[in-house]
Amino acid sequence: MTATLGHRETAAERGGPGVVGEAPTLLKALLAAEHAQKFETFRACYERTARDMEAPELAGTAPSKAQFYRWLSGQLKGGIPYPDACRVLERMFPGTTAVALFGPAPAELGVPGSPPVFHGRPADIVAAFASRADFASAYPPTPLLQGALDVSIAGLSLNLICQQIPDEQLCALVEAGARFRCLVLDPQGASVASREREEGHPVGALSTLTELNIRMLTERVRPRLSPTGIQRLQVAVYDETIRFNILLVDDRRGVVQPYLPAARGIDSPTLVLEAREDGAGLLPTFRQVFESMWERGNRL
Repeated sequence: MTATLGHRETAAERGGPGVVGEAPTLLKALLAAEHAQKFETFRACYERTARDMEAPELAGTAPSKAQFYRWLSGQLKGGIPYPDACRVLERMFPGTTAVALFGPAPAELGVPGSPPVFHGRPADIVAAFASRADFASAYPPTPLLQGALDVSIAGLSLNLICQQIPDEQLCALVEAGARFRCLVLDPQGASVASREREEGHPVGALSTLTELNIRMLTERVRPRLSPTGIQRLQVAVYDETIRFNILLVDDRRGVVQPYLPAARGIDSPTLVLEAREDGAGLLPTFRQVFESMWERGNRL
């Protein structure tokens, strides 16, 4: 199943139609229903599932890009992948056998206009992680924001923007035309003090970090920007009970994380959303949440 030298992508490998008259596999139909047919998205989910199974022999069994697109088209010798890969796939799709996944998709999955539902989850959830740390290993921040034109982020201290992206890259994104709206929990407000108590931090621990990040944006990055760039790097504070960390990239992708009682943000589950063509799902909901919070914030 290894890719051959000089391999050229077929239409099927690009996720497009394969041989004329060829029925799509159930695997392809299920992934397409959740907008998870991109190789990078699938690989992250596959590797996460393999790690959760706590079986060392499953490490490194994710397919190559060429193999993955052969999986989607059903062009496999023997009809299914090797047994270890089948074990992971059957965990990813509970109640479905590997043989069924690589067989033809039932007709009802391809009915035009039918809502794409995948195991009962909203179809714009393409990945779910047990913690922010797990998410960060699968979605590094620089590729996540590559080519963005509109970035909206709200949370506590916004470490993803302020601590994980070098100043030079942040400036380059802004100067390339990206607008950043950064909504930070007010370090002088009552809500950050409440969160410090809830997480068991000493007084001032979170507010000090948040102040540092605000100064990084307003006093270190802004002065390096052009006049138009300064206008595109917008910072505001809010003083409300913190419920979500929200990152929205254009109108195509979102990363959402709840703030759990007595748990640090890095330990909380994280969802990755990708826009659906019909506009349904959770992404529009969290866009509305962000816009409402932004309107109530105080600009810096």
